[in-house]
Amino acid sequence: MGSNQDAMLRMQVAATTRLLVMENIMDYSGHVAVRAPGRDAFFIQSAAEPRSDVTPHSVLLVDFDGKVLEGEGRPPFEIPIHIEIFKARPDVEAVVHCHMELAIWFTMMEDVQLMPMRARAIRWRSGIPTDDDPSHIKTTAQGRKLAATLGPHHAALMRAHGLVLTAESLPALLVDAVHFDENARAQFEVMKAGKKPMGLTEAEMELVEHGEMREFHVGKLWAYYVRKGVKQGLLPADWQI
Repeated sequence: MGSNQDAMLRMQVAATTRLLVMENIMDYSGHVAVRAPGRDAFFIQSAAEPRSDVTPHSVLLVDFDGKVLEGEGRPPFEIPIHIEIFKARPDVEAVVHCHMELAIWFTMMEDVQLMPMRARAIRWRSGIPTDDDPSHIKTTAQGRKLAATLGPHHAALMRAHGLVLTAESLPALLVDAVHFDENARAQFEVMKAGKKPMGLTEAEMELVEHGEMREFHVGKLWAYYVRKGVKQGLLPADWQI
């Protein structure tokens, strides 16, 4: 069923999904997708499968029309999210949609903007826009609207619903999801303390970015979370990821 690279991507989709569940970033719903090399298609888990139980063999290959090319079952109902982002953003290799509680809370506050607070949040230096559609994204028109809201950014909130994150690989996507949650939590805790959040200034973000080693950082944290998942019994020790 495809090349060695395809097999690796299937395994990473399964691992990333399980690890996001482990970190309480994904629960019974949400989905991870990654481009299939050389095709207008991507790998994604099926609609009904528990996110904590996704396996490489259960991952679907779906084209940009939403048709299942390989695998059994149907893709998630919100497949237009991934189709339209992949079509609009050729630089994006991986996408996650989930219902992170903190992300949802920030779409329910008047005159409050989620901002880069912690160093790794410079990933979202260009902005974190909010799409105003709170419903499930089930149509092409809705998917295109969300992709337009995302624009050139790496994250977008979804009003009373959740968020989407984009990255250059599945390991990077996992790391970004962890940091997005950490950053949102930091701002929320400052606000709970009754204080005004002090987001990173442009000068501070420039300083952080100057010393950024993203590839090394992603590799380090991916190894950490994979090992943690194996120790907790959420990932099989023989998965070669």
